[in-house]
Amino acid sequence: MATKLPKTDAVIIGLGWAGSIIANELTDEGLDVVALERGPWRDTAADFNLASAADELRYAQRQDLMLRTAQNTITMRNDPSQTALPMRSWGSFHPGNGTGGAGNHWAGITFRFQPEEFRLKSHLTEKYGASAIPEELTLQDWGTDWSEMEPFYDAFDKVAGTSGKAGNLQGRIQDGGNPFEGARSSEYPTRPLKQPYGPTLFAEAARNLGYKPFPVPSALISEPYTNSLGVTMGPCTFCGFCTNYGCANYSKASAITTILPALVRKSNFTARTESEVLRIVMDSTGTKATGVIFVDTSGNEWEQPADLVVVSAFTFENVRLMLLSGVGMAYDPVSNTGTTGRNYAYQTANSVQLFFDDKNFNPFIGGGAVGMGIDEFNNDNFDHSGLGFFGGGSTRVTPIGAAPIGSRPTPPGTPKWGSEWKKQTVKNYLSTMSIGCEASSYSTRNNFLSLDPTYKDRLGRPLLRVTFDFSQNDLKMAQYVTSKVEEIAKAMNPRQMVANPMKGHWNSGPYQSSHVVGGFIMGADPKTSSVNKYLQSWDIPNLFVVGASAFPQNPGYNPTATVGALAFKAADAIRTQYVKNPGPLVQA
Repeated sequence: MATKLPKTDAVIIGLGWAGSIIANELTDEGLDVVALERGPWRDTAADFNLASAADELRYAQRQDLMLRTAQNTITMRNDPSQTALPMRSWGSFHPGNGTGGAGNHWAGITFRFQPEEFRLKSHLTEKYGASAIPEELTLQDWGTDWSEMEPFYDAFDKVAGTSGKAGNLQGRIQDGGNPFEGARSSEYPTRPLKQPYGPTLFAEAARNLGYKPFPVPSALISEPYTNSLGVTMGPCTFCGFCTNYGCANYSKASAITTILPALVRKSNFTARTESEVLRIVMDSTGTKATGVIFVDTSGNEWEQPADLVVVSAFTFENVRLMLLSGVGMAYDPVSNTGTTGRNYAYQTANSVQLFFDDKNFNPFIGGGAVGMGIDEFNNDNFDHSGLGFFGGGSTRVTPIGAAPIGSRPTPPGTPKWGSEWKKQTVKNYLSTMSIGCEASSYSTRNNFLSLDPTYKDRLGRPLLRVTFDFSQNDLKMAQYVTSKVEEIAKAMNPRQMVANPMKGHWNSGPYQSSHVVGGFIMGADPKTSSVNKYLQSWDIPNLFVVGASAFPQNPGYNPTATVGALAFKAADAIRTQYVKNPGPLVQA
């Protein structure tokens, strides 16, 4: 029996980017907010100080910032005919744990999605005809558009201090920026980062081939910056311990460096860490959330009543909580009915590795979002007529920093140990670079999320089951975009280059990206979506579910800026519409 706590205006599940943004906005509105975070409290000074932050064994190898699989994990399979098995260690993706969530250890690449992506099915149908879209794909529009999203992208940039160069400023194309981006209302808050040798070399080769390279938009800021909440950050030092690590320099934007320092000072905000939410509580009608049940580290259950419930955890936990709470109808791929679990998608990682004899890239210098990119082969920026696929990828060189344990670049055929391995490591460590192409993943009928019928967590709840494999559409796309990357690599005149397009089946072992999306998607039709354009549940008006779980499919960009924009969008709708007149904000 759960012990009932005093009622609050709003309870928020998860204190990563989305939850922190919404908590800050709702407290500004005057609401009393209680936030529940499964992991511990994280703070830069205590957790990521200069003496301990650069610890590859602790953070990259032992994954100290990630969710413990003993706490919770997933089961995985490639198709519905298989029996799913649990992941015992995180390989393919890295869910975060604690305040700040995965935003603590993210790379910091901060793209906005292009305007066409928010109406992807309509866009492709209008341009190529419905018959051109591969039958396996279940593409959907988002139920919103660029004009609605851009102000909230701008709000996120101003909180994060995003560094970069506008390519489309108020409809005017700007030299040095990304010409394919949607029209921005303002320039980036901070200037582009200075570029190391590898990205500079890539940009020169791409420019000579007629492409338009630009600095990758980055949450690693380039100069001292005080954000829209009055929180000050410092410039990136290119320390090389960024992806998988917390930032010791207050340079990488995350909830703990940009929002929580302001939020914790508010008397109407309460954070409860190491508190795992078990389920959403409903009233007798099943159409109103009355709060949540959570458990503390001692195993005690508590009920937190609230007028408003906001779920803003990692994609997997957002969807799992909905399934465990009976919110919406569980998706059935056979009958193609139900929306909870529908349209799960990932990303498609591709790369070309280049080995040189006459280069010194100083690879230990870097950052998760330091680099140069091109977008000519992303999304629908190139003509897909007759190619047999849709989608594309963001092509870029982003040297994250060659860590001393994990970075051993050697050519194919090199032994995995011994004197020859040592020789090749010495020969190639300084003179190897990679061009990556992080590409789209489009939803299909048989890629979905559900509750596992066999495996349970330590609290007796079914694990989330991931059914996913790369579609033929995405595999064809991967071959195509990688061939284009090879052309640029060849122009850079390496001694040897090795192409690595995504191929075969999804394998959960090697890390690919944490950009898992979908499962509780947004849209304009409650028959095919779970939340409306304000991230409000179609079935339960006082329940908002915010995060990458809302994406109907994944374009060739990193998702975090869009997650942040959606959080600002949902918070604005709650403040300006829902609080004044509680109920559905969009009529079904």
